[in-house]
Amino acid sequence: MKLHELKKSNKTKDKKRVGRGISAGGGKTAGRGTKGQKSRSGFNLPRKFEGGQTPIIMRLPKLKGFKSTSNKVTLTFSDINRNFKDDDSLSRESLIAKNLIKKTDKVKIVATGELTVKIKLIDIPASKKAKEIIEKFLIRENKSKKLFNNYS
Repeated sequence: MKLHELKKSNKTKDKKRVGRGISAGGGKTAGRGTKGQKSRSGFNLPRKFEGGQTPIIMRLPKLKGFKSTSNKVTLTFSDINRNFKDDDSLSRESLIAKNLIKKTDKVKIVATGELTVKIKLIDIPASKKAKEIIEKFLIRENKSKKLFNNYS
């Protein structure tokens, strides 16, 4: 075996060069057909073009309003038990640091599961039932009205 006898293990087929003369195999019209817009040089139609029929974007109704980009996250008691220890503070910053929410997310505590950890709650909204349980178990550092703002 010599160096010039080595062959590529993954042989790739060369691209066929069209439009290089009739005898070349793909010459003259080069697979475009004879006439029409698609056979002309520089042909380029937008992908949304549907051949002259009314486009789908025009056929669909105009919908009112917009979709909110902010995501609503529900935080359960089991999530709190799993991610927080005794005497930790639960705030937006701590939730973002533990990757439970993103900066743009809206958070609400929901009474799902049992709360076993005592933590300091700072400016996080909660449901009505969660409020009652939180009053018993959590130590509130900040007693502002912001603590229980409900998101609709």
